[in-house]
Amino acid sequence: MNITTFDDLLLAARHQTEPQRLLLVFASAELPADSTPEQAARFEAGQGGALAPLMCVDKTPAEIDSFASLAAEAQQFGQPWSLVFAAAMVDGPDAEAPLQRMVEDIKRGAIGNYLPFNLRGEVVRLG
Repeated sequence: MNITTFDDLLLAARHQTEPQRLLLVFASAELPADSTPEQAARFEAGQGGALAPLMCVDKTPAEIDSFASLAAEAQQFGQPWSLVFAAAMVDGPDAEAPLQRMVEDIKRGAIGNYLPFNLRGEVVRLG
């Protein structure tokens, strides 16, 4: 299945033979304090910056109706985010350690194992 939207990911997770858990990290882009004037100009133009994880959660696909409902729920926490990174794992007793590893990966810019979605729930290509 070609995943181009968050709702595609939900559908794929619901159709797996083993129960799944989705790991979600909501992030924003920020300009690092040690940025150069050129980096600042690119950031103001909507490019570059550093990813800053704001909040994270793990949910089963059954706990999420759609991307719209997830985005509305996230909005209640008052943290303006621009991307949500997603990963899936087989549902088990402890998602906390993988979720924290995901947060640390995003802080380091090691995002290759995760699907980033924009505010419309569309997969975006970073880098």
